[in-house]
Amino acid sequence: MANESEVETPVDMTEADELAVTKMALEERTLDLQRLQAEYVNYKRRVERDRELVRENATYGALAPIIDVLDTIDRAREHEPLEGGFKAVAEQLERIVTGLGLVRFGEVGDAFDPTIHEALSHIGTDPEVEVTTCKVVAKGGYKIGERVVRAAQVLVVDPVDA
Repeated sequence: MANESEVETPVDMTEADELAVTKMALEERTLDLQRLQAEYVNYKRRVERDRELVRENATYGALAPIIDVLDTIDRAREHEPLEGGFKAVAEQLERIVTGLGLVRFGEVGDAFDPTIHEALSHIGTDPEVEVTTCKVVAKGGYKIGERVVRAAQVLVVDPVDA
């Protein structure tokens, strides 16, 4: 009988070793799978972010040259009200670019912000303002989302020092 127990012990140890090795291999494969899943999720996010950036750049590239046309329409409105076919085309163009995310900004009375305004000239002081303010808007600015396509070109006034 002693011979039998000597024979069983090495067999039991071999099975235990194989089980331990198999468990370690399973843990390694599980970690590999988790790492690959995390890399795939990160890859999908990166691809989606890149697609959005390409879409934004394409929109920017298409709409930036149209700003000059919008400026021409604004100048025409300053001289007289738009009428007939020209009015319809102007309104349709403005609706389309607005639908694509192009937003006009820059109004008289806005606080001057150098990140979105380009000061063409400083025209003195004004007792009615508390901060440097846009007094005249030479050309409106345009944004797509938070991206400035063109800064508003303005003439500014400063507050009177107390």
